[in-house]
Amino acid sequence: MNPPSSPATAAAPHRKAQETATVPASAPTDRPLSLTRAGAVLHVRLTPAGPDSVLNSAVLDALTTVLDDLHDQPDIRILVLSSLGDDFCLGADRQEFQNALHGDPTGAALRRIAGKAERVCRALEDSPAVTIARLHGRVIGAGLALAAYCDLRAGADDTRFRMPEVGIGLAPAWGGAMGRLITEAGASRIRELMLTCDDFDASTAHQLGLLHKVAPLDALDDTITAWTRPLSRRSPGALHLTKRMLTGFARAARTSDTALLDAHLLAAQLAQPSR
Repeated sequence: MNPPSSPATAAAPHRKAQETATVPASAPTDRPLSLTRAGAVLHVRLTPAGPDSVLNSAVLDALTTVLDDLHDQPDIRILVLSSLGDDFCLGADRQEFQNALHGDPTGAALRRIAGKAERVCRALEDSPAVTIARLHGRVIGAGLALAAYCDLRAGADDTRFRMPEVGIGLAPAWGGAMGRLITEAGASRIRELMLTCDDFDASTAHQLGLLHKVAPLDALDDTITAWTRPLSRRSPGALHLTKRMLTGFARAARTSDTALLDAHLLAAQLAQPSR
């Protein structure tokens, strides 16, 4: 992703967005996130440490800190979430899950990790800033869940999506995303995609409402800017109140939301002996 006009910055998870050190936006980093501030827009980029972009505890902790800090930074009106990796996100870190279960067979450590996912998703939904997901490459499992909790979503036209949980022997229990996905895209199609684990493309995601905009990869930043430029000029109070109203109506549609149970469901499933 091309850096915005202001200096690119990267921040440790415990720092606020404005307390950053300069670093090229496209450079690899050992920190889970790269933060770049451009006026009212905060660009948050996942920075995979290895070849795969996954959501481990370090990433979840960093995202939670950034999102919580926004409540004390009303001048940031928009957050754009993207990735510096070849893919937006390949899902949860299953190796971390297995390591946690091996170290603590009771599942308590695993539940704590899974509980972080629910807090990140809730923080995205409750963020005072308008959140935008910029998607490219593959968007798999928990990566799709994370994107679904953003207010607006734009993807490159060659982006691929999949919900693989059933195929690997798990129910989709990450961050309470099932209810959010159903609200955003409809129960019928989400049911099909979750049960079949079918791969689907950006055009299908657009038809479902999982993507609001689709563009060639080299035009994706322009698509994001077409949102951020006018949003930056909107009344902060009107944006915040409208987001709260939309969130309230969306949650009202999820009357049987079981998000708080997801950590327990995931731990219980992974603790079962392999057959």
